[in-house]
Amino acid sequence: MTALPSATTAASSRPAPRRPLLNPTVLRLELRRLVRNRRVLVFTFVFPAVMLVFIGSQITGQDDVLGPHAVANVGAYVMASMAVYGAVMASTSAGASVSIERAAGWSRQLRLTPARPVSQVLVKMLVAVVLGACATLVTFVVGAATGTAHLTRLAPWWQMGVVIVVGSLVFAAFGLFMGYLLPSDNAMQLLGPLLAVLAILGGLFSGPLPTDSLYGQVAQYTPIYGLSRLAHWPLTLTTTGTHDAFHVSWVLDLVVWGGLFVAGAVWRFRRDTDRV
Repeated sequence: MTALPSATTAASSRPAPRRPLLNPTVLRLELRRLVRNRRVLVFTFVFPAVMLVFIGSQITGQDDVLGPHAVANVGAYVMASMAVYGAVMASTSAGASVSIERAAGWSRQLRLTPARPVSQVLVKMLVAVVLGACATLVTFVVGAATGTAHLTRLAPWWQMGVVIVVGSLVFAAFGLFMGYLLPSDNAMQLLGPLLAVLAILGGLFSGPLPTDSLYGQVAQYTPIYGLSRLAHWPLTLTTTGTHDAFHVSWVLDLVVWGGLFVAGAVWRFRRDTDRV
């Protein structure tokens, strides 16, 4: 009669086996669920490619010259802008999907499993990286296949790709923050127009903005400005091997906004965990 409580106590005091940080099955399910979302596919893959072809068809003759001795043309500049927009949309969508999971009870169900909470965040970030990379690749392929983008050097291609994919992780944190903050019915409906406004304010759809103009001064404090400038910087390469000036403020813009979004996501995640 006394052996059973002792065994129970021993079993309860036994530490739970440590689960792996990344569950490949959950990662695969997350990717499949987002790929099935037609709205995500349209704004991530179709919209940037269509806009690239449309804008590129309007650029002809001398208007297609990016600068003296430039290795890239204006079409390549537009391609970088569209790739940034597609990657940002993909990353934000991956993060914001948590709002639907909360409403459906999926997040609560995951907490009943031995899975570690940080694993869920890691899966979201990896999904954002994969989708952002796919969105960038699709835009690059369309730009090269249609002849819209001309680049006589290979380096700007991979430099832009790395910057866009890594930099768009900031917006995965933004999507997580908003996903925990907003109701599931309104999260994506609000985030789509909000990202478009941020892209316009950040100068993503325009050329380099003069810093002494009101537009240029406002743009420097928006989340997309740093990523936009960093993604376009490789295109300033000339045939003599020189670049335009590099500004550390572009990196700081990404770091500061990324820190704010991560802090917001952690804050909302902890409140959500306490409540459920």
